[in-house]
Amino acid sequence: MAIESDKLRERLERATAHLDPPYAVVDLTTFDANAVELVGLAAGKPVRLASKSVRSRELIARALRRPGWRGVMAFTLPEAIWLVRAGVCDDVLVAYPTADRGALLALTGDADLAAAITLMIDSPDQLDLIDGVRAADRRPELRACLELDASWRPLGGRVHIGVRRSPVHGAEAAGALAATVAGRAGFRLVGLMAYEAQIAGLGDAPPGQAVLGQAIRLAQRGSYRELLARRGAAVAAVREHAELEFVNGGGTGSVAATSADPAVTEVTAGSGLYGPTLFDAYRAWRPTPSAYFACSVVRRPAPGLATVLGGGWIASGQAAASRLPRPVLPAGLKLLGPEGAGEVQTPLAGGAADRLRVGDRVWFRHAKAGELCEHVNELHLIEDESIVATVPTYRGEGHAFL
Repeated sequence: MAIESDKLRERLERATAHLDPPYAVVDLTTFDANAVELVGLAAGKPVRLASKSVRSRELIARALRRPGWRGVMAFTLPEAIWLVRAGVCDDVLVAYPTADRGALLALTGDADLAAAITLMIDSPDQLDLIDGVRAADRRPELRACLELDASWRPLGGRVHIGVRRSPVHGAEAAGALAATVAGRAGFRLVGLMAYEAQIAGLGDAPPGQAVLGQAIRLAQRGSYRELLARRGAAVAAVREHAELEFVNGGGTGSVAATSADPAVTEVTAGSGLYGPTLFDAYRAWRPTPSAYFACSVVRRPAPGLATVLGGGWIASGQAAASRLPRPVLPAGLKLLGPEGAGEVQTPLAGGAADRLRVGDRVWFRHAKAGELCEHVNELHLIEDESIVATVPTYRGEGHAFL
């Protein structure tokens, strides 16, 4: 492992020797290999790309050119509009309901956008908001996807396992909302989505926590069995009111399991292309890391310590050590507990710290995938020991969608 780490470090440093940190890179060979593996896990069902996890138009387009990848799952409506107008994709599902009136005004005033973008719905209130922006008789028909809550509620609902998303949990509620959407002028119900975050987004092998890992795996097995039946019933209930084009589910952490559900017609993935540290805690499939960022050593405050400039690129979610970036090259570095990763400086300890000198680079991996791109304007794409292209991130193109 140490030899492989040394080879990777040497390759990254040769490719970027002319650059001054901080900067971020993506190893294209690994990125492409992860894309192929995700398609294989999907077992013949198309993979919809989660743009939130990539946040670079060029890399989104690169993945979509590969067999097995089809469509984008955007995280905001303005982003979806931008991707369609830029020619990246003509099939964009917005993963969350929107209240962006400006973006809705643009969508409802453009027949081409309306044909390419599908809105997420989990309440009639959202339909009312859209109608308030532009009435049904003054706009093209809008595509809608119903979101089914995929959380597990055992013990008669006294326990909630999963994230808080849609209020639509059971087949009866799904059918009732489907009837409302299908009967509403100006809308066409074309899809259903159920994202099982407690399976797709929760590692089942947290390092050093064997008991917790067993508990997570037990909960995930129970949740999967329950969702398999409930999602199938919900899809059947919705199909009584609409001819669905797709049933979407899953994420990088559950591609194989979700694709095995006969009710699901497509799966979503994105983080697996970059391979962030949170996915090191998964047993079923672990992507090979392809995305890294580099910081410069600027001081040596004491023996056994080296401090880099910056480094505090913290991931969203529950505030915990798992959301911190991880120094990975050279091997043998660790963050200091009292300081963590700082906005301006990050001290590092470990066996490799004494070998670092002012001006050396330390390579980090981000805890999440696309959030890395909120800190840089561009990504340097590497093949072998060379940068073959430098492409803008969303931030580099002047967009901060959330």
